[in-house]
Amino acid sequence: MTKVDRTPPIAGNISDIVLIVDDVPENLSLLHDALDDTGYTVLVATNGESALQRARQSLPDVILLDALMPGMDGFEVARRLKADFSTQHIPIVFMTGLTETEHVVAAFAAGGADYVTKPIRPPEVLARIAAHMQNARQMKQARTALDAFGQATVAVRAADSRIVWQTPLARKLLNDYFANPEDVAPEELLNWIAGAHKARRDNREPGPLLCANGSRRLLASFHDQTGDDEWLVVLREENDASAIESLIAAFRLTQREAEVLYWVAQGKTSNDIGDILGNSPRTVNKHLEHVFEKLGVETRTAAANLATSKMRGG
Repeated sequence: MTKVDRTPPIAGNISDIVLIVDDVPENLSLLHDALDDTGYTVLVATNGESALQRARQSLPDVILLDALMPGMDGFEVARRLKADFSTQHIPIVFMTGLTETEHVVAAFAAGGADYVTKPIRPPEVLARIAAHMQNARQMKQARTALDAFGQATVAVRAADSRIVWQTPLARKLLNDYFANPEDVAPEELLNWIAGAHKARRDNREPGPLLCANGSRRLLASFHDQTGDDEWLVVLREENDASAIESLIAAFRLTQREAEVLYWVAQGKTSNDIGDILGNSPRTVNKHLEHVFEKLGVETRTAAANLATSKMRGG
């Protein structure tokens, strides 16, 4: 008597999309039915070109990809998907009958996140899909939240200078300052990441300045390390006027007091500030006395630290 597999299916969400790429109709049918019964929206492709087209059009949450197909094989399909900014974030699960180490290594080198061996066992495929689907869903939710809050965040893989993903505001800032293409990080950002990473290893706080353009400055800060050699960086644009406005709002300063505090935070002396604002050093110091009183500090260094923290969003 044939033993019936009574393992309950792992339920998918109706919005979860899986793209199956295989040139064997029997494999497509088996996987389509198993995934469809579990609640996934299933798309199919029977060759590399149609796989690339469907992936770009529908942006599936996970791709099940046959390693060996006539024409463009699965390894090449994966490399092209990972080279395309719009699809490079999609996890790829390879399906292969080749279990030799060199083929497994080739699958991961091409951008695969996982692999299953043929003959296909639907319960195993469903379990693998569910794990990667959960990660993909969490990443999608995080990106949606960052987009909704207007956060300028970019994920960079330093090893090959690739931008793994970025929010619309990050894309705009990188384009404004560096005329940057969407898939490769600008040299200035890579240099900042390298310097900031070294500062963190040395237990030092990395400097925020990424680029200056007149009174406009692009600042950067590390948010997290998202994977092997992948760094999540938050970008923020700052200019003299907006920084002074933030000090007025934060500390209830007058316009002139905020201007004096701003330039103190930039390391300027009272003589320098007097030249910038058209006041005497004595008048600058008088404004500074009022600033100290409102901030509850007694030194220029303490006032500068508070101002810098506030301008950085602290």
